[in-house]
Amino acid sequence: MQPVPHVEFEITSCFSFLRGASHPEELVATAAAFGYDRVAIADRSSLAGVVRAHVSARKLGLALHVGARLDPEDAPPMLLYPRNREAYGRLCRLLTLGKRRAPKGACRLTLADILAMAEDHEIILLPPMSCPATGPHPDWDAHAAAASRLAAAFPDAVHLAARHLLAGDDDARIARVDALAGRLGIDMIATGDVRMHVPERRMLADVMTCIREHVTIDRAGRRLARNAERHLKPPPEMARRFARYPDALAAARRMSDRLNFRLDELSYEYPMETGLPGETPQQALERRTREGLAWRYPEGASAGIRKRVETELGLIGRKGYAPYFLTVDEIVRFARDRGILAQGRGSAANSVVCFLLGITAVDPTRVDLLFERFISDARDEPPDIDV
Repeated sequence: MQPVPHVEFEITSCFSFLRGASHPEELVATAAAFGYDRVAIADRSSLAGVVRAHVSARKLGLALHVGARLDPEDAPPMLLYPRNREAYGRLCRLLTLGKRRAPKGACRLTLADILAMAEDHEIILLPPMSCPATGPHPDWDAHAAAASRLAAAFPDAVHLAARHLLAGDDDARIARVDALAGRLGIDMIATGDVRMHVPERRMLADVMTCIREHVTIDRAGRRLARNAERHLKPPPEMARRFARYPDALAAARRMSDRLNFRLDELSYEYPMETGLPGETPQQALERRTREGLAWRYPEGASAGIRKRVETELGLIGRKGYAPYFLTVDEIVRFARDRGILAQGRGSAANSVVCFLLGITAVDPTRVDLLFERFISDARDEPPDIDV
């Protein structure tokens, strides 16, 4: 079977609040129905939708490329896609940096921040839609300047997006992007500015635009999209629209071939330095748990309780979960030392160890709660302590 000669990289899901009109699962399922073998998702300053996209892509046999859209204060918007696990970590740190600087819901980054942390990423610079398709304009000048700086810093990793949205001036805009790409010696990549999996979501997209812009639908005017073209399109349709620029589709495929990172590579990692000098995490957990015995049972714990403690600690040790319990314990202690209410809940209340650490408040031995609902040898998945 011949590979599909295109990969759509500019996909926004509903995890871009009030912008994307479709769930990640809907976008992935539509991509599979269209015959795509690879799909990508890049929400605004967020990786929140990638888990649902990953689960759906895995079920349907598609490879998923994980990325994010960044909107730096001093440069045009761009998509960043990590090539490997290390680059994914840098993307996460970059997003954290931007969000810590900004009020809730925003992300404040500069081009210098991106230049410092974008090693081993594929970068797609998005075209300015606010300026005329021809002639000078400050937005286009900023686009060209940012593309030049990025291309100089990351040769062979920077691309220019070109969109064909039946806006009337698409051909002139694409020609302008192609000319700039030629001058800089970089690829132009065909994208669709996808906000929805089917055009029927256009009405929902319009309503979300009105909410975002604080206007009624009859006063929104040009703030609404001209048409319903920001939906995912089949590869043959993209090939038809970019018939004069076939390499714009091939370039997307070449870029995809360089993206080796998969979410399956990630696993839980917790700090190991939470005990006394020379203690292993398991030894630290056992010490804190036994300290809890004296605190919770000042008149002495029964043999049954002590046996259950040893059973739980043994299972936690076999599974290697001690660092996780210590991390949650540190968080709860930190909160309570500062007068912040903190209470463990859910299946963690089935654990005597959680009770003895002070994470939960209910003695599970008094109400006969089953520890195996929380952790079991039969389930190879980490525990989940809700606080």
